[in-house]
Amino acid sequence: MGTTNSTASSARSRDGRPPGGASASASLTAGRRDSPAPGGLRRWAPAVACYLFAVALLLATDTPPGDIARYTGYAAWGVLLPGTLVFRALRRRPHTLVEDLVLGAVTGLVLELGAWALLVSLGLQRFAVAWPLLVVVPFLAVPGLRRHWRPAGYRRPAERWSWATAGVVALSSAYYYEVFLARFPILPDSETSRQYGDLPYLLSLAGNAKYNVPPTLPQVSGEPLNYHWFTFVHMAMGDLVGHVDLSVVEMRLMVPALGALGILAVAVVAHRLVGRPWAGPVAALLVFAVGEFTAAYPNNVGSWTFGAPAVRLMSFASLSLTYSQPLLIALIGAAGDPLRRTREGDGGIPSFGRGAYVLAALFALASSAAKASTLPVVLGGLGFAGLMILIGTRRVPWTIVGLGAIVGAAQLFATAAVFDFQSYALEVVPFGNVRGYWADPDGSRPAAVQAGLVAAILVAFVLNHHLKAAGMLPLLWRSRLDLAPVQWFLLGGALAGPAAYLAVNGFNASYFTLAGLPFAALLSAWGYCETFERAALPRRAVLLLAAAAAVLAGALTLALYRYSDDWKAFAARPFDGPAGEPPYVKLLPALVAAAALAGLALAGGLLWRLAGRAVPALRRRGGVVLLTAVLAVGVPATALDVLQARKVHWEGSWILPETQVQAARWVREHSGPRDVLATNSHCWQFEDYADSASCDNYRSYWLSAYSERSVLIEGWAYAPRLMATAAGAVSATTGFWDEALFRRNEEAFYHPTADTLRRLRDDDPRLRYLVVHRKAGAESPRLKDLTKQVFDNGRVAVYELS
Repeated sequence: MGTTNSTASSARSRDGRPPGGASASASLTAGRRDSPAPGGLRRWAPAVACYLFAVALLLATDTPPGDIARYTGYAAWGVLLPGTLVFRALRRRPHTLVEDLVLGAVTGLVLELGAWALLVSLGLQRFAVAWPLLVVVPFLAVPGLRRHWRPAGYRRPAERWSWATAGVVALSSAYYYEVFLARFPILPDSETSRQYGDLPYLLSLAGNAKYNVPPTLPQVSGEPLNYHWFTFVHMAMGDLVGHVDLSVVEMRLMVPALGALGILAVAVVAHRLVGRPWAGPVAALLVFAVGEFTAAYPNNVGSWTFGAPAVRLMSFASLSLTYSQPLLIALIGAAGDPLRRTREGDGGIPSFGRGAYVLAALFALASSAAKASTLPVVLGGLGFAGLMILIGTRRVPWTIVGLGAIVGAAQLFATAAVFDFQSYALEVVPFGNVRGYWADPDGSRPAAVQAGLVAAILVAFVLNHHLKAAGMLPLLWRSRLDLAPVQWFLLGGALAGPAAYLAVNGFNASYFTLAGLPFAALLSAWGYCETFERAALPRRAVLLLAAAAAVLAGALTLALYRYSDDWKAFAARPFDGPAGEPPYVKLLPALVAAAALAGLALAGGLLWRLAGRAVPALRRRGGVVLLTAVLAVGVPATALDVLQARKVHWEGSWILPETQVQAARWVREHSGPRDVLATNSHCWQFEDYADSASCDNYRSYWLSAYSERSVLIEGWAYAPRLMATAAGAVSATTGFWDEALFRRNEEAFYHPTADTLRRLRDDDPRLRYLVVHRKAGAESPRLKDLTKQVFDNGRVAVYELS
């Protein structure tokens, strides 16, 4: 396969000016000439402003200033510095400082995994702050490495590029403030405080990672954790190196920091692969701002209907997703770099050289157990690219074969060493995750109607997640599928994610969709930049286009916010019937809205074409207007998500009283890392149950989370052995697998005897405290005679075994 003719529109006339005198378009897409660049302190102003804005948001949500300072020091010393030095040693020549720092920070995330394994396995956690010296000292002592402290030859991005990228990061920080930081306290501060359900569980894994290599399941002492746990190593290192409480790391610092790193990684990888500086901010905006399209408020499509919501691409709801995104994007950049073709218009961006393969190996290794859905999609992208190049050239693309071997080896490592060959019962069931929408149990629909319904629902799936990919369509059309290898790779990844979701049945298959979206956003930004170049808009037209896009997004947001109920009723009216609401009715608002907007676009296109005959300035510019409008239609999802978060509790949040957390943290302060606890608390929450009533949702994680200690039996719904039998879903109502142990545990609280307590301690000699949650059931009065009561706040009591 050859390359596209994408550089034709960037050709310059003999006097050096872009065709048509389009100065705005040229400044947007220029490759070599990305000046004027700021000098002195001014060049750091966007980064400093962005950082101070994030600090202000953190302070507004009661984040201790000392913790912000310590976390900043940890990020600079424990991640950025060692990672940047190693990245500089691996890449051939410098490109931009921002690229070195961003991809260096991602490299630092990889290095700290090895540092953690060494420190914790040797019991050297107290010396964790010194681990970067393992990198710093060689780079000071070895003459050949000293040059990487002050490399020469950087290009400076344009000041507007820096401010645009910083603006996207600031928008993401504001989004996290609204939907997360301002919604939940760092620690519960009342008896009615609410907490998103998974966060205590994730916090418990980070606490466990401070002391165990590999981590174990804290809720069932000694149970293996065959799960993607690298995220929680990163959290643990924030505590060990930065001395920042894990609750502050989780509830305040980690999410906006990694979200910012992910957006910056998108920007620098887009610049490198596309060859146009402004592809970076465009791709970053696509990743962050363009979300799912449901044409309904509140979002009437369940969180997992078509996969996890796209507006939460880097989200607190799944910390493993938040952590894995920068690693995935960096892996795309490292794997895509050898597939680039140096050509006019790529800005002369130097390749990584052979170091690209080492970087790909590092990023793939870290991605393998950061999020299990990542590497299969990368492999799908490489396999697709290799197949298309083989067909087009009839030559084996050995570069892709080598990259595939690297990624495949990382996948094999994770499958064997981390996941223990568990598939979590995921199985190939074509359309198993969506076919419920077109279910016809009694076979009453005509075949033609059923086929049309299937097609419509698949269109709804594309609309729901993939509007941000619209920019790739003009790229594919104009190239006539004569793509460069790196474009085949991006297209393959964009297709592999949703294809895996549609092919594999299971709750967690939705993350395959999300793994494909960065590929789609990068290729979409490429297509948008080429479309913009061809339009050659003057500066005034650029400003008008941006204003029109903002007005369209704002108008749609307002319309959905105010009139969504009326619109949903209108869209569903032709399908009302006596048999009740068919399952596909929830998708009708989006489908009908898409049809209406497509009709308006067609009419507008015809009018534009007619007007172009009279006004030459309109010719060849309708495409960029249409594409901008399509992308703007996806923006309301993010704004509406913010509005929804202000009015309703996050789906899946529950009451977590302050007194429970106080008790758990008391235990943390009065126990050792190897001590084990026992508890009678096994349920999601007890506010909806009468005293001593049995629960039916075994997701209690508060004790292990805030004590940072393992529990003999707490909540077991997320145990890998159970999720493996439920297609990766939560086994919330399944009983504990060891009935005898569970019976001994309960008897220790409700019918204690000296023999019962002795046998329970025989099950785990490290058992030290019995923690009673009285809403789950009041303990027997005999417990005071057999043990020593050491804590009691009314709701929770703690007894120490002699």
